[in-house]
Amino acid sequence: MNFGLAAGTAILERTPSALRAMLAGLPPAWTNATEGPETWSPFDIVGHLVHGERVDWIGRARIVLDQGENRRFQPFDRFAQFHESEGKSLTDLLDEFERLRSENLTTLAGWNLTEEQLALEGEHPALGRVTLRQLLSTWVAHDLGHIAQISRVMAKQYREEVGPWGEYLPIMGR
Repeated sequence: MNFGLAAGTAILERTPSALRAMLAGLPPAWTNATEGPETWSPFDIVGHLVHGERVDWIGRARIVLDQGENRRFQPFDRFAQFHESEGKSLTDLLDEFERLRSENLTTLAGWNLTEEQLALEGEHPALGRVTLRQLLSTWVAHDLGHIAQISRVMAKQYREEVGPWGEYLPIMGR
């Protein structure tokens, strides 16, 4: 499937409500669970998504669209959520994510991006030259990847409880 702004936006606009449906009101046994040491809980993942809404996707898109002298993106702190989410509840994070995502999608829609603009390049600190199309495609895939990650983390809480059926549940083995 080729990236299309309308198709990509259709996923991006649904992520906050999908996460709220999956996580809101669940006890911490679900939302703070991990897959083991140095892995992320659903709470951590939502915090990571909030941080990305603040500093990653639209900020990097602006750098590409401005086509200024310096098109190099700042490195993204993949672990910022651990200090930024301190003292917040999951409800706080879900609300903040929903608000920021809405603002970012409004900004994105207001740009009325053309095919020529989607082909413009920026520079990722590790990956080198990337296009706006690739950045926006990654935003969509990033959301879907983290929704899958949340599902996997939660499913694994019953790894022992499913007994022999684990053989039929690929999500348990990853």
